[in-house]
Amino acid sequence: MRCRDAAASLGTLLSSFKTCGLLGDGQPASKESADDDDEDTKAQPLEIGDPFNLRLDWWSDKGLKTWAGSMNARTIFVAMKGAIDEKCDDPFAQGGVVADPVRQQPTGSTGKSRKATKPKKREPYYFDARRGGSATARDIGFMPDALKMTTEAFPAVEALCLVGLQRFRPAPTDTPRVFDYCTWSVPLPPALAAVAVCGRLPGVDAVRYRFENAFRTDQRKHKGFMPATRIGEER
Repeated sequence: MRCRDAAASLGTLLSSFKTCGLLGDGQPASKESADDDDEDTKAQPLEIGDPFNLRLDWWSDKGLKTWAGSMNARTIFVAMKGAIDEKCDDPFAQGGVVADPVRQQPTGSTGKSRKATKPKKREPYYFDARRGGSATARDIGFMPDALKMTTEAFPAVEALCLVGLQRFRPAPTDTPRVFDYCTWSVPLPPALAAVAVCGRLPGVDAVRYRFENAFRTDQRKHKGFMPATRIGEER
């Protein structure tokens, strides 16, 4: 996959993305709050280091945010971006069970390396509709979260969506947790594309889609992006 006008290939971009640092690495992760309606101490901003230098904090919009409870945005992000295969022909279709990166274990006082701990498997944010669209108990007959099941995730989609939503935000509708976004077929600079994605850029042929950020557990905390439906065109 390569954009004709891009300065680098998608593989080059993903290679830099998966290895870039996250400010505060090595510090204990913030404790997850017990209720999504309480003060959300776990939803602290994330700051991506060189060469991107981005601050992510869009999830103050709880209507768009998908995670809660025991899900930690920071550890999920580190696991998802580390699992990206930048050499894959179609990285957005690359799926599998994702685990925390394997970290080198420090040596003990005897000079011997300590026993490595098994990497913990991480569930995604549920941005990918291939996952969210079949994630509810009604869809599959039982609750995967209650059984602590781990299944296939698409790490490039999950990690890049967390970044992309900082600037490219879907437009809210009159229905809670339902959003619209638009696609377009002409090249646009980032500043204009951010306006076009929510259907606010006149003069650009755009197709509008609508999706729900639906509750996927009976506790009504965890959510997931459902498949989008095309609802028309704007001109």
